[in-house]
Amino acid sequence: MTLKDRPALLLIDIQQGLEETAYYGGHRNNIDAEIKAAHLLQFWRANDLPIVHIKHNGTPPSPLTKGLPGNNFKKIVHPEMNEKVVEKDVNSAFIGTSLKEFLDKEQILQVILVGLTTDHCVSSTARMAKNLGYDTYVISDATATFDKIGPANKKHTAEEIHEVTLASLHQEFATILETETLLTKLTH
Repeated sequence: MTLKDRPALLLIDIQQGLEETAYYGGHRNNIDAEIKAAHLLQFWRANDLPIVHIKHNGTPPSPLTKGLPGNNFKKIVHPEMNEKVVEKDVNSAFIGTSLKEFLDKEQILQVILVGLTTDHCVSSTARMAKNLGYDTYVISDATATFDKIGPANKKHTAEEIHEVTLASLHQEFATILETETLLTKLTH
């Protein structure tokens, strides 16, 4: 993959409501994920590459409920006027949205996924992107998730969930890279 391939950066659910960690399970991994995503966003903007901001419209009592402050994008990755924004109501950014239509119209074959949460919307979008034929990359240090309690009332750490999700995606649904590895790949 090179800059000439014009991969699209998909920034998934980087919204203010995800700061309400207690709602999502408490502890979160990769506390610098948004900083890494913002670094990639700056690179994409500087190189005039396609950018898609994806917003999740949750339902009450979700902090991401449309109309609540938590539904807003975080300032660090706030869209500019010329950047595509896709709003979704489910985990996959492809269901009920114009994302596929936009990518196909722009002749985009490769997608780079960053955002929250690794095991929900990032994973769902990555799986569907691959199934739709896109060369899919998930950036491990620019994605994050939260602790979860499983059906047997066992606590699973955010780190554990993140790593298992990435392992499940790796090689079958997506190429897993870190931010700096991706940037090196694009510029060499």
